[in-house]
Amino acid sequence: MSQRRHKHRYPALLLAAAVLLTGAADPEPAYRSSPERRTVEDTRDWGRWLGPFRAKLVPSMMQDFGERYLYASANAALPPPKRDEDRVVFLGDSITDGWDLARSFPGRPYINRGIGSQVTAQMLVRFEQDVVALRPRAVVILGGVNDVTGFLQVESTDSIVANIEAMADIATAHGIAVVLCSILPVNDYTEAARTVVEERKPAELRAINTRLRALAARRGFAYADYDAALADGRGLLRADLSRDGIHPIAQGYALMAPVAAKAINTALHKAPRH
Repeated sequence: MSQRRHKHRYPALLLAAAVLLTGAADPEPAYRSSPERRTVEDTRDWGRWLGPFRAKLVPSMMQDFGERYLYASANAALPPPKRDEDRVVFLGDSITDGWDLARSFPGRPYINRGIGSQVTAQMLVRFEQDVVALRPRAVVILGGVNDVTGFLQVESTDSIVANIEAMADIATAHGIAVVLCSILPVNDYTEAARTVVEERKPAELRAINTRLRALAARRGFAYADYDAALADGRGLLRADLSRDGIHPIAQGYALMAPVAAKAINTALHKAPRH
């Protein structure tokens, strides 16, 4: 009797085991809308200086892509603008970061929020903290030259302009007047600038500037044309205005200041006072 019971149980046990094993081997996959991620190998030689700098920068950006930590303390310490104060924030990369605004615009409540090596996607990420929260009447947006190199992001002309327009949209939504800036020209006139033109593609920079000028005209933004003020007869950055073919020295900033001042005045004239 007992043996017959065991004989009848074996097929049921085998069937249950088969079901369990089949389920374990072929579970129903979890739904996912996105395709599989790609694998990218970075084989580009970034050189003796940029290579170590990039290696140090990338892990930090994995925690804070926009590097919002850099100005967090300065923003917290900044008092609200005074009544009738024409506060202006300059947002940008190393070209803005290296601009001594107090020297170029003495007595003006202008705030520098430039960060070296940044791309426009990073500037967009930190726009709320480094611009909107400071309650300026206007913002001066200068970026894009690093995007063209693919140093941190591989961007097209369309995506660079889209990032800048997104920043302008945020500013407009908060009643902040917008100054769009042309990207500065570059050159390869010195040993320090030997690879600059190859990496930063003047034709692409000019194409971006053409798009930014049209965007400013279409949306009613002010436009600061630094390219026209700093370019030589070849359309490159004047040799006497830079040592490395990218960043202006004092003479370059001296030419940029009146261009910025005129554009800021235009923007503030259009902007309502809160």
